[in-house]
Amino acid sequence: QVQLVESGGGLVQAGDSLRLSCARSGRTGSTYAMAWFRQAPGKERDFVAGISKSGSSTDYADSVKGRFTISRDNVRNTVYLQMNNLKPGDTAVYFCAAREAGWSLPSTREASYDYWGQGTQVTVSS
Repeated sequence: QVQLVESGGGLVQAGDSLRLSCARSGRTGSTYAMAWFRQAPGKERDFVAGISKSGSSTDYADSVKGRFTISRDNVRNTVYLQMNNLKPGDTAVYFCAAREAGWSLPSTREASYDYWGQGTQVTVSS
């Protein structure tokens, strides 16, 4: 069984930066394509960024391109989301997700992911 735990959320002002972490436990002998999604109040959960098993391929939602960077450390089984120049529209609960080990690349589709963390709140004030 795979468990994902997010951390690093908080309350910041517009223009500030945050780094989210997603630590994976269970089945540590395998690697997984990973992604970050976010869900704002009253809205659906949306894709933010994804990274391949090796880390060589990444994908981003248009709304965060140039501001957010996804990365991973396969030794520590951790995925990161560096968020710069945060905007009030980035306010949401951020979720980490993992695809089953057979998939090398991330997907933008929520249904493609098999494991989810509990989420971490990011609030950006204007």
